Amino acid sequence: KTDCKTAFGKEGINHGRKEASLYRTGKNPVQCTSVYGTGIRICAPGSGKSMLAKRLPSILPPLSLGESLETTKIHSVAGRLQANAGLISKRPFRDPHHTISTVAMTGGGSYPQPGEISLAHNGILFLDELPEFNRSVLEVLRQPLEDRKITISRVKSNVEYPASFMLVASMNPCPCGYYNHPTKACVCSPGQVQKYLNRISGPLLDRIDLQIEVVPVPFEKMSDAHPGEASSIIRERVIHARQIQENRYAEVAGVYCNAQMNSKLLSLYARPDDKGLILLKNAMNRLNLSARAYDRILKVARTIADLENSDLIQTSHLAEAIGYRNLDREDWAG
Repeated sequence: KTDCKTAFGKEGINHGRKEASLYRTGKNPVQCTSVYGTGIRICAPGSGKSMLAKRLPSILPPLSLGESLETTKIHSVAGRLQANAGLISKRPFRDPHHTISTVAMTGGGSYPQPGEISLAHNGILFLDELPEFNRSVLEVLRQPLEDRKITISRVKSNVEYPASFMLVASMNPCPCGYYNHPTKACVCSPGQVQKYLNRISGPLLDRIDLQIEVVPVPFEKMSDAHPGEASSIIRERVIHARQIQENRYAEVAGVYCNAQMNSKLLSLYARPDDKGLILLKNAMNRLNLSARAYDRILKVARTIADLENSDLIQTSHLAEAIGYRNLDREDWAG
């Protein structure tokens, strides 16, 4: 399910409306990512995966006072605040180059400093061309994605930094970039495609909740002058969905959104009906999904229901959440 005429950004209302409206298959997943959490986009070169990711900050809800204080403290410790600067009011957007080292990503040094994952706290960590990152750099993301914090141990001290970030990544489907392309032929062998995808480990991929294939847009749609939906309207929907979640978990300490639900909260707020359970069972068996993937599908379905102002998770919400597990499909690199 994708209703996809879109524009993103304060900077995107003029710049993004023209560009993002060309990439219609990305809108609903982008909204879900902004309300929920991690996501990865797979598409051919020039399809707009990086542009969509860079429009995300403009539709995210504003920082609360507590989040603003946390974010400002981290950037102050890292020495990244200008003189006489006030509280940080915009959500961080960090997009390190794929040559980044493990220490720069996690933090460290003789006197441990925050790394990129902590500088992206309460914001976005965008990893463009994900398979090009060093394998060891990607693997260190696994624990912070689960615990939302990172502990740096050195001989002189141990330091714990918060790392509650939204991971957004993009990648080509194969070395040449045209696997599954509707018009251009891929020149890679099946082994090359599989080897390229295997640069991302299964445990890390399992932690990425939305895996979206963005199909290249034909010329007829690119030349369409019809304006896309304003980013301010999309942002209102995102903020409304976040407010629903904040009210739902108002009495639960440390939980503010669906991504932070534990098993007990899942059983209370994300329990599907009988038809939904049958659909989910078939998907689990066919795609051989893990228990972690099961929980995350329920969380994404709960988020989709919130975007549609639905108190209950419908079968359509579950089907959409399952459809966002593109890399679990049998026809990928098969």
